[in-house]
Amino acid sequence: MKRALITGITGQDGSYLAELLLEKGYEVSGIVRKTSHEDYANIGHIQEQLKLYQGDLLDPVSLREIIQKVEPDEVYNLASQSHPSESFKQPIHTAEITGIGAHRVLDATLDVNPKTKFYQASSSEMFGWVREIPQTEETPFNPANPYAAAKLYAFCMTKIYRESYDMFATNGILFNHESPRRHLGFVTQKVTYAAACAKLDIKNSTHLNEEGELIVKNGKVSLGNLEAKRDWGFAGDYVEGMWKIMQAKKADDFVLATGETHTIKELCEESFKYVNLNWEDYVVVDKRFIRPTETGPLIGNASKAKKILGWEPRTKFKELVKIMVDAHLARLK
Repeated sequence: MKRALITGITGQDGSYLAELLLEKGYEVSGIVRKTSHEDYANIGHIQEQLKLYQGDLLDPVSLREIIQKVEPDEVYNLASQSHPSESFKQPIHTAEITGIGAHRVLDATLDVNPKTKFYQASSSEMFGWVREIPQTEETPFNPANPYAAAKLYAFCMTKIYRESYDMFATNGILFNHESPRRHLGFVTQKVTYAAACAKLDIKNSTHLNEEGELIVKNGKVSLGNLEAKRDWGFAGDYVEGMWKIMQAKKADDFVLATGETHTIKELCEESFKYVNLNWEDYVVVDKRFIRPTETGPLIGNASKAKKILGWEPRTKFKELVKIMVDAHLARLK
């Protein structure tokens, strides 16, 4: 039985990956932070099948001790401060967790067992102010926010360890991937949640946005730049890509993407159309939610992953929107 260790196991990607690995017969362990409010909602249905250890990406001693206990064949580092907009408010914290934190996991993995495979969750945000469209593994990086800069540091250290220590260290450069398990602070969740609220005639929601205000207030949802374009896929498809990257004959870096872009305006149109409503009646633009620097258009070319790994996304944009709106409707009802 193979053993896998996942940081960020309670998050969107971590929970889907844990499900996948359990299905493949792995013994799955995860690192969770000790907090006053433990949120295991994403893994509640499989928690009894998992081994969870308290640790922190700020604490290298705890990371080494956990890796020594688990003795994993594969380590997936998915933990990070994952909000690009929030990274402007907390740039140093983002660097510590998303950049240096990833380096700590990588270094601890090498220190305990250099033969352990390592996966780093990299991001399309590293392309930032894009230098070519679409973006591939060969496209120069040009980060436009502190989150992207921290991710780029982790990406580079992973490559350096691969080349310097002959370590099976990989990077998955994932473009936006969403699901009902995504935090409500992300735009895809805010929009599909607002559409569900509108369908059920909920004027004021109980959930808060990043400003500490109701996501839906007086029947409206506030968004930033509606013309921003993103390459959106389904997280369940992308974690399969992560696993395939780790099964490759040779450690390498891969872009995972759909190759299609849609604007936030299109996301609004599709979400409210699905519940037979006009999005313009429920969406307002708020400059507070416009990033200081806008990136893109971020659109990925995953032909390398298709050729070498046999991976390609299965879930289309409209189906993804439907999945997310339906999940919110079920919860709200």
